[in-house]
Amino acid sequence: MDSATLTRSHSPQPFDPPLTCCRRQRLTELAARLSRTIALARGLVRGGRRLDMTGIDDGVGILCAQTLDLAPEDASAMVPVLQTVLAQLDLLAAALHRPAGRPGLPC
Repeated sequence: MDSATLTRSHSPQPFDPPLTCCRRQRLTELAARLSRTIALARGLVRGGRRLDMTGIDDGVGILCAQTLDLAPEDASAMVPVLQTVLAQLDLLAAALHRPAGRPGLPC
């Protein structure tokens, strides 16, 4: 295969989705996985388990950093997604600060 053929076969096509759309979709999926992980962590905390929060911290850091790299309109579209993750983190924080033996409200 010559270089002209290689270039033509790898050039963007009119039907290819924009790169930012794909990045936003990947970040939305990351946020959904983080939300599920945080909900699981909250259940473990309510059950009296101790947690290593490193993975959650790292995931949230990656999500925030990569959202900042998006185009402004794509970053704006991520606001509800980020708010969902934040709400999950708030619930986890409340569970972590609840005294032992006081289950609080169901989630």
